[in-house]
Amino acid sequence: MSQRPTGRSLGERLFVLMQYVIPQHAISRIVYRATRSRRLWLKNRLIRWFLGAYAVQMNEALEQDPYRHATFNEFFTRALRPGLRKICDEPDAVISPVDGFVSAAGDIDAGTLIQAKGRTYELEALLAGAASWVPRFRGGSFATLYLAPFNYHRVHVPVDATLIETWYVPGRLFSVNATTAAAVPRLFARNERIICLFETAAGPMAEILVGALNVGSMSTVWHGEITPQARRVLSRLATATTGADLKRGAEMGRFNMGSTVILLFGPGSVTWEKSLVAQQVVHLGERIGHRSGPG
Repeated sequence: MSQRPTGRSLGERLFVLMQYVIPQHAISRIVYRATRSRRLWLKNRLIRWFLGAYAVQMNEALEQDPYRHATFNEFFTRALRPGLRKICDEPDAVISPVDGFVSAAGDIDAGTLIQAKGRTYELEALLAGAASWVPRFRGGSFATLYLAPFNYHRVHVPVDATLIETWYVPGRLFSVNATTAAAVPRLFARNERIICLFETAAGPMAEILVGALNVGSMSTVWHGEITPQARRVLSRLATATTGADLKRGAEMGRFNMGSTVILLFGPGSVTWEKSLVAQQVVHLGERIGHRSGPG
């Protein structure tokens, strides 16, 4: 069956097809080096271009002068002003772990997740090496949240959670925007990703950071930067903080350039808000669902 996108403009089709042939990892390594350069002229030119291309809300940043950041990456992963995002304190609340947009949300029906209209992918492929967790999520719930380039790019936990395992999964680096998600089969199970597995009062939870084209690296607060340093082999990552408790709203990682977070919960444990539909804007700390499982 052809993988070529249909029903889209010529420009969109060319954009998707181009991604099959370009050296995705080589381009992302170039972006990685450029965005960490401390050369003043390069750093400031990149920031100036970015501010012109995207509606960045610098008034929300802890450091509101973009040029005071030492590198473009520091600007891109800027912290928010304290207290700007209120973390919902309702005991059963599941909060958004990011600022972004909903790509899809719903049930993991027979081990299948929705990628976009007309596109699905398999839970087993998404979790890769963490195969023992697959039965625990089958029949559960998922939410896929896309971070646009202008969004805040730190990732937090949606509920109180205890870290159990972290996996690095090598893969492609397709873009994860709506155009590509609608066109590339099994996108989220093909791209490079970091899988963080937790136990919670509602049962198992996975929080998956999905890499993408031009995402220079991904990191967690317990490992630091994982990509591109990781050898490109499927691997469980050792960490001294396994078993550590993270409170709802605590930072757990960040994207050094934009991408996507996928949340997984076990069957009967979480009910999403009715407003959690494709293209809905979400903000860190707001309630996107409630715990309906044990505890």
